[in-house]
Amino acid sequence: MDAGTEPTLAPQSPEPQNNGTPHPSPLTPHSPAGGSRELIKLALPLILSQSFMTIQIAVDRVLLSRHNPDEVAASFPAVMLFWLPFGLLQGVCGYVSTFVAQYTGANRPNRVGPAVWQGLYFAVLAGMLFSLVAVFATEIVALGAHSEKLQHLEAVYLRYLAFAALPMLIIAAVNGFFSGRGDTWTVLGIDALGTSVNVSLALLLIFGNWGCPEMGIAGAGLAVVAGSWVSAVFALALLLRPKFRALYHTHAALPERELFGRLLRFGGPAGIQMFFDVLAFTLFTLLVGRLGDAAMGATSLTITLNMITFLPMLGLGQAVNILVGQRLGENRPEVAERTTYTGLRWMFGYICCICALYLFTPQLLLAAFEPDAPAEREKFAAIAAVVPTLLICVAIYSLADSMNLAFSFALRGAGDTLFVTLITFTLAWPLMVAPTFFVVTYRADLQDRFPHMGDPIYWAWAFATLHIIVMSVCFLLRFRTGKWKAMRVIEQTPAN
Repeated sequence: MDAGTEPTLAPQSPEPQNNGTPHPSPLTPHSPAGGSRELIKLALPLILSQSFMTIQIAVDRVLLSRHNPDEVAASFPAVMLFWLPFGLLQGVCGYVSTFVAQYTGANRPNRVGPAVWQGLYFAVLAGMLFSLVAVFATEIVALGAHSEKLQHLEAVYLRYLAFAALPMLIIAAVNGFFSGRGDTWTVLGIDALGTSVNVSLALLLIFGNWGCPEMGIAGAGLAVVAGSWVSAVFALALLLRPKFRALYHTHAALPERELFGRLLRFGGPAGIQMFFDVLAFTLFTLLVGRLGDAAMGATSLTITLNMITFLPMLGLGQAVNILVGQRLGENRPEVAERTTYTGLRWMFGYICCICALYLFTPQLLLAAFEPDAPAEREKFAAIAAVVPTLLICVAIYSLADSMNLAFSFALRGAGDTLFVTLITFTLAWPLMVAPTFFVVTYRADLQDRFPHMGDPIYWAWAFATLHIIVMSVCFLLRFRTGKWKAMRVIEQTPAN
């Protein structure tokens, strides 16, 4: 057994705890375990939820690009700098869903509420500390060495995002309660409410519509904060409903040192994995930004379009995570394995359809981002000329990303978070970050020596593609070893 992944074996025949009320099974007589119907029933609300996030991101980028192309170029590195520390914290809070899933599968509802509250305690402490990012926003964005104008816009947006961290962490923990039990439609409702508030305020505040002040990128940031707080308050109100307090003990549970420690033990690596992942892509983005504003804008737009692929797949991955956790709680690893391959097939089919859009209709996708002001269209044209080639890289690595997401989420659902973290950290630097740094730093010498090497931005994206392909193969091989089948994040039930 690898270091740090010692499994806690669940009981062979889970017994009802506390009041003995069994949890409802997500399966029906006509829904075979591990099949498509079971997966899609759980995944559809999560996919729609991620689609709302896609809409939110895309609308913000479209509005900013129509207001000022420099703002949309600045928004992406600011978001990446925000997600760098935030991803670590959200990974811990979001891992509540795996605890809830395994407790649900083991038929131990009395342990669900306490697990959620450990995530909420962590969310409050971490969110309050995160607000300090606003104080150092100017110094943080200066690390990118972008133009002075872009740095100012990046700092403005980052300050607002820093104050959205606390409610977003609360949402992650509470959503773990609902999604881990299979109640993904409630997760959709929580996220849809926040997205509606965010988009509505962005429409008003970016351009100054209906008597509101014209705030530009600051308005987009304020909309994120307001939407996040509305969602967080709504989520907490749902969590504290009497029926959940009675069955799942969701009233204010006291901190439990051992349970909180296990959340950090398994959720910590999940958060660190997100940290390293975002760190690698943040450095990649900052390095590409040194190639000029056009390269930065093209990278920002390409990744925005990539969200069309990634975020709905993330919903499927979350469903795989939940079902794997529930089946391992029931001690049915063979069903968990079947679910994972079912998820992989759905992801691959979806990606093939989206990649066709990337390859054959790139100009149609870009048309939505074209600014209204004639003076800005020339600047946008330089960006749009690069994006279609970058979308070829996206199409290639997105196919590999189906394996990446299916198998990594299955491993996370079992508790094999340390391996996922090690792979993410080990591969990103030699395959993507270091080669991109070399090409960007020495591009003049390389172009003199190899005059036909092409634009460095294409080489940078080729390295990113290679990184994702190799990572997906590693997760496939780990999954096929079967070590994850013996892992659990919940404590062993005391023997009767």
